Amino acid sequence: MPQLSCQDLTLGYEGKAVASGLSFTVGAGDYLCIVGENGCGKSTLVKTLLRLKAPMAGQVVVGDGLRPGEIGYLPQQTVVQKDFPASVREVVRSGCLNRCGLRPFYNRAEKQMAEENMDRLGVSSLAKRCYRELSGGQQQRVLLARALCATRKILLLDEPTAGLDPKVTAELYALIGRLNDEGITIVMISHDVGASVRYASHILHIGKGSALFFGTKAAYLESEAGRAYADVGGGQA
Repeated sequence: MPQLSCQDLTLGYEGKAVASGLSFTVGAGDYLCIVGENGCGKSTLVKTLLRLKAPMAGQVVVGDGLRPGEIGYLPQQTVVQKDFPASVREVVRSGCLNRCGLRPFYNRAEKQMAEENMDRLGVSSLAKRCYRELSGGQQQRVLLARALCATRKILLLDEPTAGLDPKVTAELYALIGRLNDEGITIVMISHDVGASVRYASHILHIGKGSALFFGTKAAYLESEAGRAYADVGGGQA
């Protein structure tokens, strides 16, 4: 059974549909990139997958042992969030908050998990640094470590390389690829079709109002949507 199954979704807000007929599945270990032009419904889909917003029609079903609260999320950062006055260790540990329930403290296992994920993401040496003093690439690594404290199964990444320079972008993509190789399912929202085709195993391409394609990367490159991308030289969608 897939970890996520989206069945004939209609997405929108204030009673207005922005996308309809979205059906796709995400299996354990997949690397799905969701691409499409601005306004096609990618951000609304993110909120729907996180159960922050109900679909106007259709449903999202979780399976394969995944619980609704077990999706690690790396959002697009606002200016205010980038200036958050907390230590790196505090930010990473906050990924364990859903595990705490009503308990007002982190237990030993949760603290150990935070330390292990900081080491995994190469930010252990920054543990006592203030988050807002870090570079954009360092902040994204810290937020990935935080997201990994919330899940061992699936990460939802919303434009994780936005605003990063090419070198840091390549390093972050390589890091995300390693996490996928370790068995973590990746669902990434991206405007960069070129990077999506390079790294993903599956592509969901959303057009204005509906899905243009869902399937494997190889099939995407043979599809009408994929060929249109290739015809314009690998530009953005």
